[in-house]
Order: sequence, then C-alpha cells, then structure tokens
Amino acid sequence: MTKIGLLGGSFNPAHGGHRAISLFAAKALSLDEVWWLVSPGNPLKPRAGMAPLPARLAHARQIARRAPIRATVIEAQLGTRYTIDTLRAVTRHYPKNRFIWLMGADNLAQFGDWRDWRGIARQMPIAVIARPGYDSDAYGSAAMSWLRRFVRSPRQSADWTNWRPPALVLLRFRPDPRSATLLRQADPLWHREYETSCARDPLTRRLVI
Repeated sequence: MTKIGLLGGSFNPAHGGHRAISLFAAKALSLDEVWWLVSPGNPLKPRAGMAPLPARLAHARQIARRAPIRATVIEAQLGTRYTIDTLRAVTRHYPKNRFIWLMGADNLAQFGDWRDWRGIARQMPIAVIARPGYDSDAYGSAAMSWLRRFVRSPRQSADWTNWRPPALVLLRFRPDPRSATLLRQADPLWHREYETSCARDPLTRRLVI
C-alpha cells in the first residue's frame, strides 16, 4: 500500500511554499509521496492571468525536484473539472494506493462553495494545513460547522489510513508568507522561459504540449 497526499491547485506558479507544506504533510502523515494536481482551470478562479498548462507543469516539476513530490496534469487527461470527480477517478485508477486530500486553511474557508464538498469529505480523509490570516475564516466557515464532528487529533495523524471518512485533521505549520499571487505580481511573465517546453507528466508519462 502506497500512502499518497493529493494537493490540488492552479500552481500559477508553484513555489517553495507548496514544497514546504508538502514535505511537512508528508512527515506528519507518514506519506510515501505527494501528488500536485496541476489544474487545467479552477472553476472558482478567473482564467485571466493563468499561464499555459505545460508551463505550469514544467515549473512545478522544477520546484518539486529531489523531493517525494510528483506534479501531474492527470485532471486534464481524465477530463475532470471538479475536485469530487477527480478524486473519484484517481481512486478508481489507482486502487492499490491510499489517498488523503491536502488543503490549506484558505481553501477550507471556501470549501462550502465547492461542488459536492460533503462528497469530497466522504471520499477520503482530509488534512488541513494552517495558513497565516485564514485560520479564523476557515474554522468559522459553514463547511467547518459540519466537519467539526469528524475532526481527529493531530497526534493520530500518522494513522489516517485507519480512519473512516469523513475524517479531518488540522495540522499546524510554521507561517510561510510565500504565495503565487505575490510571485505573479512581481513577475507577471514568469512562464516565458517555459513557452517552448514540452513537459512529460511524471505520473502518466504522457507528453503535455
């Protein structure tokens, strides 16, 4: 059994904060790998300013190098748009793996806006990683009012494969101020160096062009 954390997002661009959170989660949850699900397009985010998918994948692979992290655009290859559909498809395609969904407290704050968010919680355990400035909104959200009864102690986090979903663990992580928004503001054309790249998906081994 391979234990894998799934971290979804636009990764526009991926950065050291993503890497640090992934390595922290891997240690806290005794994961074998973390998969970065580089989304073709987030339904809750505007498309303006979104770098091309091959560029985002190529850069994510660079940030993830020499770490137990695999950046993948499997959502584009599965044809899924919403997280609930992606998680069901990934679970179906990789039945020998055990998965836990990873997300920051900023995503928990808006989790109630996601399509079938209760279905996501019933699909696999969830680990929420604290993020500066978002914790109060996250813990006071409508989704959290439903999820609160399923919260597990962080001391039990390494045993998550024994949990029956819904199950939620809140992990404390040292504040990391890095964000994709700030990086884009500093360099809106960060993806230029990847414009001619032809990235290969580390998970599916398919070329992404």
